[in-house]
This record gives sequence, C-alpha cells and structure tokens, in this order.
Amino acid sequence: MRFLLALWLLFAALAAPAEAQDRAFGLTSKDAAAIKDVIRRQIAAFGRDDAAGAFALATPGIRRTFGSAETFIAMVQSGYMAVYRPREVEFRALLTDGGRFVQTVLVVGPDGVAQLAHYPMQRQPDGSWLIDGCWLVPAADAAT
Repeated sequence: MRFLLALWLLFAALAAPAEAQDRAFGLTSKDAAAIKDVIRRQIAAFGRDDAAGAFALATPGIRRTFGSAETFIAMVQSGYMAVYRPREVEFRALLTDGGRFVQTVLVVGPDGVAQLAHYPMQRQPDGSWLIDGCWLVPAADAAT
C-alpha cells in the first residue's frame, strides 16, 4: 500500500504544472519571464552600445565591483563578445545553484562559436530581478 501511495505521489508531482513546481522553489512563471526580459534588455543595450543601460541591469554588487558603466562595458567587450554581439540567442533552462537562480542562454558569437552563458540572477527588495554576473562555457552540442 505504501508503495502505491509513493508511486501516486511521484506521478502527481511529475504531472503538476511547471508554474506550481517553480513556486515550490519560490519562483513563478512571471518571475521566469522577468528574468528573461532583463537578460534580453541587457543584450539589447549592448547592441546599442548603451553602457549605462546595460550597467543598470546589473546588481548593486556588480556595479560596485566595476565602479562605472564604461569600465563594465569595456570588460564585456574584451571578454564576452558572444554576449556583447551575439548572432543568436536562445534561452535554455532556468536552474537553481546554491539557492539562487541561474538562467542558461545559448549564444552564438560573431565568430560563429556557440557558448552557454550562465546568468546568476538576484531578486531585489522591490521584487525586480537583476543580473549578478555571467560566465561562459563551450556549447559543444550546439549547432552553429
């Protein structure tokens, strides 16, 4: 009997809507959409060379680290061309890592090389989301 109950609970959990599952981790579909929107807006700001606009979408900690929008965008230009001038952008999984959410994004840089950009996100006191960094890893399985 316990086995059947456990099996039923497992199937119920797997069949639950994604939003309900996300809520269990403190994230709603509205949050997930807001996270994607912030990343899209930062990539768009990079595309316009809008250093101030891109910098404003970073967390206060990132802004303190770089000190100015000009320093921030210079760092992105020198080490993150796939994010600064992507040919393609495709949102992938939203993961949890140590209690924070990390949005993965497939980006194809101007050189045609695909990479996975990992964006740790931070909810602000007002409920908004800001980007708390980015790291790139090769996307060997991605077609370019």
